[in-house]
Amino acid sequence: MTENRKLYFEYENGPRAIATFHTDLAPKTCETLWNALEKPVTMDAMHAMYAGPEVMVGLPEEAQTFDPESIPFENQQVIPGVGDVIWYYQRPYQMGGLPFEWWEIGVCYDRGVRTLGPLGWTPVNIFATITEGLAEFAQESADIRVTGQKKLTIGRAE
Repeated sequence: MTENRKLYFEYENGPRAIATFHTDLAPKTCETLWNALEKPVTMDAMHAMYAGPEVMVGLPEEAQTFDPESIPFENQQVIPGVGDVIWYYQRPYQMGGLPFEWWEIGVCYDRGVRTLGPLGWTPVNIFATITEGLAEFAQESADIRVTGQKKLTIGRAE
């Protein structure tokens, strides 16, 4: 795998942040998501309800090009750091009887994130960290709690 692969996270009419992959700590997660994001995707970003200062998106169907259960547990945490980018997959009926599956990419934009869900602590794979543009991205992310969902595009930063 090529070292120093990066993704961008860009709000519509807003700031762009760049995240650098942790290929040494989460190689399978990085490779899988790099391949899935060959073309940029735009989704509605929402604010976490339980986790604190985290924005998250559900990976859209056009990027669901892999078996999500093929991604092993790598570099898992329940208290990610500022700027950490996370991957989490939830099977149907796994979390409190919710009938849907959830393919999540999340960005932890400030201190105090703890990946807690309706059933308690939820370990996530940390596969990248924001290395450029975090301050502006964090401000726009925090605003989602007040104004609601915003369009967020994720793509390869080449």
